[in-house]
Amino acid sequence: MAASSHRIMLGPLVAAIDQGTSSTRFLVFNSTTAELLSHHQVEIKQSFPKEGWVEEDPKEILQSVYECMERTCEKLTQLNIDISNIKAIGVTNQRETTLVWDKETGEPLYNAIVWLDLRTQSTVERLINKTPGRNKNHLKHKTGLPISTYFSAVKLRWLMDNVNEVHEAIVSHRAMFGTIDSWLIWCLTGGKSGGVHCTDVTNASRTMLFNIHTMDWDPELCKYFGIPMEILPRVRSSSEIYGLMVSIIHSKSGALSGIPISGCLGDQSAALVGQMCFQDGQIALIFMLWEIYPVMSDHGLLTTVAYKLGRDKPACYALEGSVAIAGAVVRWLQDNLGIIGSSEELEKLAASVGTSYGCYFVPAFSGLYAPYWEPSARGIICGLTQFTNKSHLAFAALEAVCFQTREILDAMNQDSGIPLTQLQVDGGMTSNRLLMQLQADILCIPVVKPSMPETTALGAAMAAGAAEGVSVWSLSPEDLSEVTSEKFEPQINPEESEFRYARWKKAVQKSMNWETTEPVGETSIFSSVPLGFYIMGSMLMLIGAKYIAGQFLIFTF
Repeated sequence: MAASSHRIMLGPLVAAIDQGTSSTRFLVFNSTTAELLSHHQVEIKQSFPKEGWVEEDPKEILQSVYECMERTCEKLTQLNIDISNIKAIGVTNQRETTLVWDKETGEPLYNAIVWLDLRTQSTVERLINKTPGRNKNHLKHKTGLPISTYFSAVKLRWLMDNVNEVHEAIVSHRAMFGTIDSWLIWCLTGGKSGGVHCTDVTNASRTMLFNIHTMDWDPELCKYFGIPMEILPRVRSSSEIYGLMVSIIHSKSGALSGIPISGCLGDQSAALVGQMCFQDGQIALIFMLWEIYPVMSDHGLLTTVAYKLGRDKPACYALEGSVAIAGAVVRWLQDNLGIIGSSEELEKLAASVGTSYGCYFVPAFSGLYAPYWEPSARGIICGLTQFTNKSHLAFAALEAVCFQTREILDAMNQDSGIPLTQLQVDGGMTSNRLLMQLQADILCIPVVKPSMPETTALGAAMAAGAAEGVSVWSLSPEDLSEVTSEKFEPQINPEESEFRYARWKKAVQKSMNWETTEPVGETSIFSSVPLGFYIMGSMLMLIGAKYIAGQFLIFTF
């Protein structure tokens, strides 16, 4: 990341806000070479008010963006790089995370409900129960999605039903709904003083309110969930000027004032762009790209909007089966169990044994997502023996990420009929070399990791730089920088891989049907006996008990 004074005369630069579940980052790229020049990262706190609830503070998220901007600008200045060369800013974000705010005060009306939150499980079950044939895919023909706690509509419905401030703001026409991208763009372009209320097609397609055929909010879907359309953001393409950055009072990053925010993509879609996946059938991050028309899955995958890179450009679609719990496994081992102090330590711990010794870990903390969509599942660790230790558990946790990927790729192969020859990967966990090798072993195909791991932020920057009115980043294939990469080849025989995968599938079945929202009463051996027999039996037991007690007293005296 080092840069020297010869970079003073660099050409156009493009920045990206990467707001994820666990951290926020601000990164600056050279639009000519796609080189990362500088960045800063701030961790985000999560709160767990009740079991299954996951929340984040929207104001903390916004403040983390400001802090990352300031620190990155300071680093650029220290590197003698002119901040005024930044010509555009893109936004990429954790998807599905839901919040509502007051457009008059600019204040959030509740914490952001994070994508993996489970409080809406009873709502989801009620919705599924009232569909013909209790079909969780009842809305899939319009949304590409199953009815699930994962998506934004049920989270918004919960806020409307359970938070008085949200209900009152909707009644008085003061409420604004958005995912994290909408909140950030609104705040950064002026907030209550004229901020732009918008989202892009990739984030909108994760709400269950968006019709992936008409490419707009669907009145029937909004009516189904009872959500007023006036609170929804305007849907825009993934690459166009949404608004201009306003100055931040008492902040050095006010130097970014007036720069257009011109790119917006959900994190997985941004990674597709960052890995230059612009052709049919390309696979990256458990996405398979399909241009022009959506393909529906018969094997538990989602159909989602991959990107729409310009107002007049066609939308591209993807089959998706992203691994929902990957980085969260590391955080759980670190924060909840305390067996590691960092993600780097996890790799060392797992490498010290090189096997799980028959231990299997299904991290269904929030149920099972693709390809099962089973909210009743819960995490399970099985196959334990007296020999099992924390190193084996660490190895099992890494294998769990790989097995989830294998399940999704199996479904993708069945849906597409295109045999997968290699997998392109992205994200923070790709720095774990043991994980990359395990992934290749379990998939029995090569795994390709880009040398520059920040492809998610890069994708947001590319979309921003390519927007009409900015045009400092060409997305024409002949103009794109070549992505250098490292390839991990399988090192175990297929029979060993299949054996371990079969054991994983067995563990997954054991994780299901642990939770239900139905009230569970105390059971009795008499619960199936007619009431008259139950009363008579109870009386006989009391008489018998008294008799036995009397005999016991006589015996003891």
